[in-house]
Amino acid sequence: LTVSGQLNVESFCLAFKNVYTFGPTFRAEKSNTARHAAEFWMLEPEMAFADLQDNQNLAEEMIKYLINYALEQCPQEMAFFQKYLEEGLLKRLDNVLTSDFEHLTYTEAIKILQKADQSFEYPVQWGLDLQTEHERYLTEKVFGKPLFIIDYPKDIKAFYMKLNSDGKTVAAMDLLVPGIGELIGGSQREDNYDVLAARIKELNMKEENYWWYLDLRKYGGVKHAGFGLGFERLLMYLSGIANIRDVIPFPRTFNSAEF
Repeated sequence: LTVSGQLNVESFCLAFKNVYTFGPTFRAEKSNTARHAAEFWMLEPEMAFADLQDNQNLAEEMIKYLINYALEQCPQEMAFFQKYLEEGLLKRLDNVLTSDFEHLTYTEAIKILQKADQSFEYPVQWGLDLQTEHERYLTEKVFGKPLFIIDYPKDIKAFYMKLNSDGKTVAAMDLLVPGIGELIGGSQREDNYDVLAARIKELNMKEENYWWYLDLRKYGGVKHAGFGLGFERLLMYLSGIANIRDVIPFPRTFNSAEF
């Protein structure tokens, strides 16, 4: 059961430039929330000759395209959602189409959260991952629109992300949206063989399991980037449905294996 098709799709990206994979993804975490499922579908584009800025541009263009498509092709369904699920849904989506997404570094986000005029259940500290309450505070109370947070500490992100020049952060990005929190997660990938090998060793991972992935940096490797978009969370965002269980046909949440 795969948690992502990213490592494999990187090999196709380096051969065909712009590629994607779309399929089921599995997470064994015991997250019993309105936003999490043990199995979900994820769209994962990967682009050669692309950096973190290119990644953010594609993510913003994709979200706006999908919103516009839904509004044009499904007007009756969208009107239904607005009437029965979320008053003001169409205005919210239209505002997304007409605005530029905000961009913020992780360090800047931490400073804003530490000055917040409210208390949080989870601590706000540089080096700790952001929680849903932090993400929603930023998108709903500070900016009021989708927000990219970039350049996260390397210790809370995956080994394959491009190490920044400061040696402490990586070229990672999360797209946060009001009402949900994280919708997209991605990064520029580490294209330097020595840096990637050192990162694998630093995390005590077995290099023999990743020899083929390291070899991609030896034979025709170029800078590349990509992200993952959770399809069910996208449906939640487009429809105003508050619980991920209501956008899937059968239970795929923790302890629902009998279905």
